[in-house]
Amino acid sequence: MTAAQRFARFACTVDLGTAPPAVREAVGLHLLDVLGCGLAAVGTGAARYARGHGTGEHGRATALGVPHPVPAATAALVNGIACHALDFDDTHPASIAHVSAVVAPAALAAAQRAGANGAALEAALLAGNEITTRVGRVVGDAFHLRGLHPTAICGVFGATAAVARLTDLGERRTAHALGIAGSMASGLMAYLSDGSDTKRVHPGWMAHAAHVAVDLAAHGATGPAGVIEGRYGVYHALLGRGDVTAADVAGDLGSHWETLAIAFKPYPACHFVHAPLDALAALRTEHGFEADAVERITVMLPQAGIELVGDPIERKRRPETPYESKFSAPFALAALLHAGSVDATTFGAPLLTHPRVLALADRVDCEAHEYDTFPAALPGGVRVALHDGTRLERHLRHQRGGAEHTMLAAEVVAKYRGNAATALDTQNAQRLEDAVLDLPAQSALDGFAVLGAAVG
Repeated sequence: MTAAQRFARFACTVDLGTAPPAVREAVGLHLLDVLGCGLAAVGTGAARYARGHGTGEHGRATALGVPHPVPAATAALVNGIACHALDFDDTHPASIAHVSAVVAPAALAAAQRAGANGAALEAALLAGNEITTRVGRVVGDAFHLRGLHPTAICGVFGATAAVARLTDLGERRTAHALGIAGSMASGLMAYLSDGSDTKRVHPGWMAHAAHVAVDLAAHGATGPAGVIEGRYGVYHALLGRGDVTAADVAGDLGSHWETLAIAFKPYPACHFVHAPLDALAALRTEHGFEADAVERITVMLPQAGIELVGDPIERKRRPETPYESKFSAPFALAALLHAGSVDATTFGAPLLTHPRVLALADRVDCEAHEYDTFPAALPGGVRVALHDGTRLERHLRHQRGGAEHTMLAAEVVAKYRGNAATALDTQNAQRLEDAVLDLPAQSALDGFAVLGAAVG
């Protein structure tokens, strides 16, 4: 069987009863987390164009900030963009791919369209998570280094599997849908050149593509079984990798659970700046130095991280848009030194043009450093030189929020509540939280309709 055929069988047959309790808990927490990120995007006014796209249509699914139900494919697009708009959503380190921002919008829209219950949605999310992560983990940072966005390349397969499960497409047609989705897999990292919005659009477009692929397969369209590892599949076509086998990609489906390796984000910025931020914060706590005492900071990251948040250094020191600032290690560390903390208000006005922040950013350099935990984790560190001659250094081999340095369930819930409060009243935010955290017991998905009431 090809990887796509193995994925199709898994998507159609995965039984929640065989998944460990920790995996099922993680599925719910990741759904809660990503919906909170989408709510915060609405509440802070990010990516308003997504909601504008969905206002003119009517259907059965809920789109964030759109007061009436919309078609499922439209909801998937709108919600995918919103959930990734602040770059606050989860990441699978081994593939450097955001998972939930693609899989959850696609699956939720399909579940609402089908009138599914919470257990059916949970099973689809699990299938989508496991498939997305496997497409990426086998090649590590190769998509990134090629200038491709793995969130989109990998996510379209997981999202398609989730939608197919909720559509009762069946194993044969699910394999065809995955084959069709492979030709839709796309996403360029070109946004890094000017901080434009395309990275935000990728998860929504892939969630939307999943609905199109499933619909086409349901009506008889076929797709290639070798779409992933074959001679003309994504690895060979996009990476020149002809050595990847179906067993490499999907051999441990159902026996190993990659969902547990998907990392939550404590900061609304590129995951590669998280370890340096925490390293710098720890050094300040230990040694008590002020921002003005800093002569120089060197950020140390794997090469893939340098390319995302440290190069070219001159531009990274002067991000021109709020979104671009999320991919700037100099800006993030300068903002931490200036304000003492980093949160959803950090990346944008007024700090984007604050003279002190910019002056501090000029003192930040970046250099590549080899870590034995990469790419399974997203490590990093800082070297700090103070004006009085003191030299300090701290490395984190595992970023906070990952499997080895996890965020507790209570921390994830607290993050959701803070994000949800920007866009929903307390009653609606609690209703959604209850529906997600008790997902298997939901006979219907009425609690998710409050997403349409989000305002910003």
